[in-house]
Amino acid sequence: MGELGVDLQAMGHKVTVLTTAPHFNRDPEAEMRQPIRNHWGPVLRRSDFHGIPVYHTFMPRKGKSILLRLLGWTGFHLISAAAGMTTVPRPDVIIAPSPPLTIGVFAWILGKFHGAPYIYNVQEIYPDIAVRLGALRNKRLIGLLERLERFVYRKGEKIAVIAPRMRQRLLDKGVPSDKVEVLPNFVDIGDLSPLPKDNDFSRRHGIQEKFVVSYAGNMGPAQGLESFIDSAGLLRDGTGIHFMMMGDGSLRESLRKRVEKLGLDNFTFLPYQPYSTMPQIYAASDICLVPQTAQTGCDAIPSKVYRIMACARPVLAITDTESDLAHLIRDAGCGVTISPERASDLADVISNAYLDQARWKEMGRAGCAHVIEHYSRPAVTHRYHDLVQRVING
Repeated sequence: MGELGVDLQAMGHKVTVLTTAPHFNRDPEAEMRQPIRNHWGPVLRRSDFHGIPVYHTFMPRKGKSILLRLLGWTGFHLISAAAGMTTVPRPDVIIAPSPPLTIGVFAWILGKFHGAPYIYNVQEIYPDIAVRLGALRNKRLIGLLERLERFVYRKGEKIAVIAPRMRQRLLDKGVPSDKVEVLPNFVDIGDLSPLPKDNDFSRRHGIQEKFVVSYAGNMGPAQGLESFIDSAGLLRDGTGIHFMMMGDGSLRESLRKRVEKLGLDNFTFLPYQPYSTMPQIYAASDICLVPQTAQTGCDAIPSKVYRIMACARPVLAITDTESDLAHLIRDAGCGVTISPERASDLADVISNAYLDQARWKEMGRAGCAHVIEHYSRPAVTHRYHDLVQRVING
């Protein structure tokens, strides 16, 4: 969203951002480059992002407490709505990313106040993804969220989804076809490009001469990472094969304990790494894991897959064979997909990849070529510019 805002501003739009203060996977390097100062005291703060004014509401550090997270989001909505009505210049159009659904509601409220339409950007389909994962079970709450979802789709001028199957899901929900557009996530190939495997990151962790299978990202129920750890256990005696996992999330501690319990000496477990190190992390990897539980394949597509492809690394995707992620990998020829939650299947694929490294390197190069052609930052942000223009012009 930050890169999209920069590009829209470069195309002549005047962009203002309402968001939270950094509170999850914090990046000290990025925060030093973008210092935040008080605006309404600590409740609403302000920074500058490449010439774009950014207003940050207070948000407590993300934890396991659902109540605290709900309170934090409530505060964000109320404070950002007040700022949007009093501090931000009158908008011609509002872009509201999802989740959560309530961002769409407050986009509608601000839109009514200013007389401006909103574009609802769907990164994950809610509440479906939470229901499929078992995180939502209360039928009354699910029914309420489904009504809220229909309201947000109905009031939005345009709905942008990031993959074709997600568009079909919305059409099945009754959203008019002329309202839903596919605008994929993109990758900045200037920031992410192929680098040597022997680099500062790989040397620091002693993996520059090993065959590395890595996962970098959120550690939550939507990723199904237990099978990744268990496959490392099955391959603990495999010469030269090393597993690496890094990131943060609600399941991080339990996953770390799982690695400790198995006593895996072929496993490196790291905290969240700064974004600036991602090119080196992917370069240090021979295979990059993109996991997706069976329940979430039709409701989202992990954006990290584009970054991996840009770094010319092959993708090993744990996903449903008909998911948008699986279709992308087949179209690009950039990796292999296997069914979710089967550690033995995952171990077999990794073992075979170790024995056929030349083929996997070729898949990595194919992915890089594909993402440059279809998912580069300029190509996608120009499509957003076109959509914004069409919405403004009615």
